[in-house]
Amino acid sequence: MIWLRNPNVVRLLQGLATGSIPPTHEGLHQETPWRTVAHLRDLLMDSGVLPRLDRQLMLYQRWLNERLAVIEDPEHRRHLQHFATWHQMRRLRGKAEKGPLGRSQTNQAKQEITQAGAFLAWLADRGSTIKDCRQADVDAWHTEKLATRRPAQTFLRWCMKTSRMPLLSLPPQVINQDQAPLHQHRRLAILRRTLNDDSLPLRARVAAALVLLYAQPVTRIVRLTVDDVIDDGATVTVRLGDPPSPLPEPIADLMRAYAQSRQHLPYASSRSSQWLFPGRQPGQPMNPVSLQVHLREIGVPPQRGRTSAIRQLVFQAPAPVIAKALGYHDKTATRLVTEAGGTWSRYAPGDHTQS
Repeated sequence: MIWLRNPNVVRLLQGLATGSIPPTHEGLHQETPWRTVAHLRDLLMDSGVLPRLDRQLMLYQRWLNERLAVIEDPEHRRHLQHFATWHQMRRLRGKAEKGPLGRSQTNQAKQEITQAGAFLAWLADRGSTIKDCRQADVDAWHTEKLATRRPAQTFLRWCMKTSRMPLLSLPPQVINQDQAPLHQHRRLAILRRTLNDDSLPLRARVAAALVLLYAQPVTRIVRLTVDDVIDDGATVTVRLGDPPSPLPEPIADLMRAYAQSRQHLPYASSRSSQWLFPGRQPGQPMNPVSLQVHLREIGVPPQRGRTSAIRQLVFQAPAPVIAKALGYHDKTATRLVTEAGGTWSRYAPGDHTQS
């Protein structure tokens, strides 16, 4: 009710009622302030008044248009517009078709555009262009602030692939200590604690099990729906890939308890909220950054725990089987097997017999 007293909300609702604001996504796209409009759009999609579109994708499109509008150099703007249209938006739309985008995904796209624009401006200050870029330019760009400037590499690879710049070498990514996997005994100790400590929030305990046992990233966990959890009374499975993965006890009991408790969450009462981890915005899943915070609060490092889990799993079963069951791409599984000290060919389908 307090929200309805907001003068901007009153103005928007009156505009929709009188017809001065068309009840369409395009009509709302012209209105401000964007946060109020975004919340109203969520409510209208949730109630069926507007067709459902990905919220994060819409917010990113708005941000992109504003960002491109302030770039003075027309050549720079053209390169970034093409990169966003033919690479970023195609990739984001493909992901949105499979499930709602997380804020981390669009934040990454923003960083790519921001650093790509910075690189083009930096080249211009050196009297050069992307077409005339040299290896010395790429090396000098990455010499300082490597972590900040690394997102530009997606743009640079696209430019090389589309013949907008010469083929040059980019510095490899270095895994720092925060990203290094946990030792297996440490991962299992954290898993045991989260499963046995009833004082910890149930939602965080369930998410921790999916990270530490099934190597799931938080961006994928928040996209799980209640229909992805199958309970036939005897066993509980969760659809992470194909086939669904069985949950052992006591994780199965935790999942049952959580499935019951989430029904009482005020932000899970919406008709369209089928998310296993519902967010506070109508019809939206939980923000993956928020889930990361909850996991760290109970002592679970999401990235390191996931990496440790997948490296252990690829030693316990054929890598193609693990990749399919957990929803991993073959290329990701190949890299993880190599990092763990194995080879993909060792796990080739049809060659699983021991010598």
